Amino acid sequence: MCGIAGMFDDKNSLDGQTDFFCAMQKSLSRRGPDQNGIYIDDPVALIHTRLSVIDPQNGLQPMLLKSGGEEYAIVYNGELYNTQEIRDELKTLGHVFLTRSDTEALLHAYAEWKDKCLGKLNGIFAFAVWEKRAKRLFLARDRIGVKPLFYFFKDGRLLFASEIKAILAHPLATAEIDAEGVAEIMYIGPGRTPGCGVFKGVREIKPAHCAYLENGRLDIRRYFCLTDAEHRDSFETTAEKVRFLVVDAIERQLVSDVPVCTFLSGGLDSSIISSVANSYFKKNGGKLVTFSVDYKDNSLYFNPNKFQPSDDREFIDCMTEYLGAENRRVVLDSEQLADALYDAVDARDLPGMADVDSSLLLFCREIKKHATVALSGECADEIFGGYPWYRDEKIRTRDGFPWAQSTDYRASFVNDDFGKKIDASEYVNARYYAALNSSHILSSASPLEKRMRQMVNLNFDWFMQTLLDRKDRMSMYNGLEVRVPFCDYRIAEYLYSAPWEFKDYLGREKGLLRQAVRGLLPEKVLLRKKSPYPKTHNPGYLKAVSKKLSEIIADPTQPLHQIVKKQALQELIAAQKPSDVARPTASKQQTPWYGQLMTAPQTIAYFLQVNYWLKKYNVKIVER
Repeated sequence: MCGIAGMFDDKNSLDGQTDFFCAMQKSLSRRGPDQNGIYIDDPVALIHTRLSVIDPQNGLQPMLLKSGGEEYAIVYNGELYNTQEIRDELKTLGHVFLTRSDTEALLHAYAEWKDKCLGKLNGIFAFAVWEKRAKRLFLARDRIGVKPLFYFFKDGRLLFASEIKAILAHPLATAEIDAEGVAEIMYIGPGRTPGCGVFKGVREIKPAHCAYLENGRLDIRRYFCLTDAEHRDSFETTAEKVRFLVVDAIERQLVSDVPVCTFLSGGLDSSIISSVANSYFKKNGGKLVTFSVDYKDNSLYFNPNKFQPSDDREFIDCMTEYLGAENRRVVLDSEQLADALYDAVDARDLPGMADVDSSLLLFCREIKKHATVALSGECADEIFGGYPWYRDEKIRTRDGFPWAQSTDYRASFVNDDFGKKIDASEYVNARYYAALNSSHILSSASPLEKRMRQMVNLNFDWFMQTLLDRKDRMSMYNGLEVRVPFCDYRIAEYLYSAPWEFKDYLGREKGLLRQAVRGLLPEKVLLRKKSPYPKTHNPGYLKAVSKKLSEIIADPTQPLHQIVKKQALQELIAAQKPSDVARPTASKQQTPWYGQLMTAPQTIAYFLQVNYWLKKYNVKIVER
């Protein structure tokens, strides 16, 4: 994995911009601490920082190639999991390879097939290719959106980068937001409207999209989408294919020239990955190490509920004994979590999922001491229907994003000036219905199947992107590459049209997946009810973040006051304390901000992140 950035500017000489390019490169150094390089060929500059995983001695970037009368240069962030197949096909066409790196395979693939190469790639990636003689720049992002790619395009000049901070390191882009940016932070955050970079003028190449910049025009198109079709396989055949696809995806993603480990929560998804990885390592003479996260004194304060019915520890122990693998436990305390909220903003360049982000950042920091690559279980819930909003008919049939039924609550915090500029409900609903209308669904689908396809697309385009942002930024901030096998597009493509009764087999969340992997897990783990990523229940955390927010409330110079009502923040904190003052503020204790995990303590922490972000990035609020 790496960090990439670059610029196209045919109006100014790039010779005088080298310092800016170095600043962009430096801002991405955490993504690629091992090597770096800059390629300049007016009017383009390509910038790279490398985390060495495959063929560390080779694969240096930017990488150059002369082929078919053209000269190509590439910067690439990602991993291809079918490199050998691509190399073999290209060899039959006369291509000669000098390294084992997937970068070289990708560069040759582009030289041979141009943008059509994207249909042949199985991997996670964001890359840019410059065609020297054609004077054409190509940008692309993987189908699922695991690897990020932001850009800023103004008057024919283009900046692009893996992270927003690199774009802001160049003076062409400035840290400004308008009313729409405020709406993204307050009404959508920590999610983002697809393609939106929140900062004014900053956009994102969407998942499964690519772009050509030629003759001053940026032409963006979609090259892949989930397409509905009649599912002809029986349940038994479907389960067999799911097992093959899942195991194959995991095994492909275990290939590395540096140490590999897995996340293990004791839940279904991470346990499947760890089981397959354990067998793979045993066959190849290696040994698996798993990592688990926990919180100081969490067992003392944990109370089972609908969304978190059980503590992870007993299931982690069960899996560890079953695998015979080493498990390393990382324990985080409340002060650490609260302090790391700000590092998490630095990593994401935006306010995020509060301690859900900061805990992962700290967790990855510890893992990096022992490994360079880890495998994690994101995307199984989106593909197999694991979230409560898939299975609860009351939630499922309700309009609006099911993980954020909180628009009015959110709007209650926003200053009147911004509340008048953008109507919260209209802003959110427009995005919700646009997402529904973009879903490809057969006209013959039943009302239930139609809704389930919509749910998959809502989650793919929105909720899952927030989680993938989180996983990429928190891990790469520590120079750790985290792979996500359930994001293999073949799994998503095959399961999209599978009937809901298959996915809900025996009335269990992810019932199809559970049936498909029988024999890979102990029964106790196989049948464990879904439990989300663990969060702290220690009241010390609520106390710590409340104290920090109270200090901000008391200081009128803090930038948070530009967009958030002071009284609303005071009520939010007061509602968490035992009080005779009841009902008016009780809703501020009960309403989740986002998903299952961002309840009152995380909402308080989110405002800490917003304030820090406004200050750290020196964000200027401007008119449109």
